[in-house]
Amino acid sequence: MDLSKEYVEDLLVRMSHHSSAIENNTISLPETVSIILHNTVPNKVSLRELYEIDNHRHAMEYLLSPETLKKDFTFDILFETHAILMDRLHHERGKFKTEENFMKGADFDAAHPKETPMLMKQWIDNVNFRLNTSHSDKDVIDLVCESHIEFERIHPFADGNGRTGRLIMNYLLLKKDIAPLIIEKKDKERYIYFIANQDGKSFSDFAEEKIKKEQKRIKSFAPSKVNKKNKHSEFES
Repeated sequence: MDLSKEYVEDLLVRMSHHSSAIENNTISLPETVSIILHNTVPNKVSLRELYEIDNHRHAMEYLLSPETLKKDFTFDILFETHAILMDRLHHERGKFKTEENFMKGADFDAAHPKETPMLMKQWIDNVNFRLNTSHSDKDVIDLVCESHIEFERIHPFADGNGRTGRLIMNYLLLKKDIAPLIIEKKDKERYIYFIANQDGKSFSDFAEEKIKKEQKRIKSFAPSKVNKKNKHSEFES
């Protein structure tokens, strides 16, 4: 998918803001613009929350790079994404959890650490098989949503599972030339409901509508339509 520089900047800001906000990061959208696009740190921003935003930007840039997008999806890509995301935030970067954990706001048990490597090997194999045998955008969106629910229920890392999982969803969509899925902070309760209830169909329906809107946004950033003097004015919460 041919994405303009202006749209990629817009995506980096919105995805970094909303995905972090779902995990209770309090940095606002305008503050995220300052951090990502202007390398300016707003007053009274905590160091941890700053790292969460900055790391997310770098993890996205890694996944959006042509070199990464053309590679097959492997543990190496998953671990590298998590390692970038958790840089300066957690000592267990880029490796599976060693202690039991849980998903905040959900009432199910995540996978035991001893089960996690086998479950994740099965998960990646299934993702790649379905990705390679998909025949339509809907097939890919169904796969992305269903596999994301499975990923979050396994909860393979000590921290950063939600952000990693949402990044991988968009990596898989963009590999198939499908517009990204931005889950906004206002959709947090619905999103957690989809995962907790393993409701892949409702999640996929939700994703299709979001992706249609995102496709229109991509077109609005086409070079011939971008107002260079006001190219960041479309950032929305």
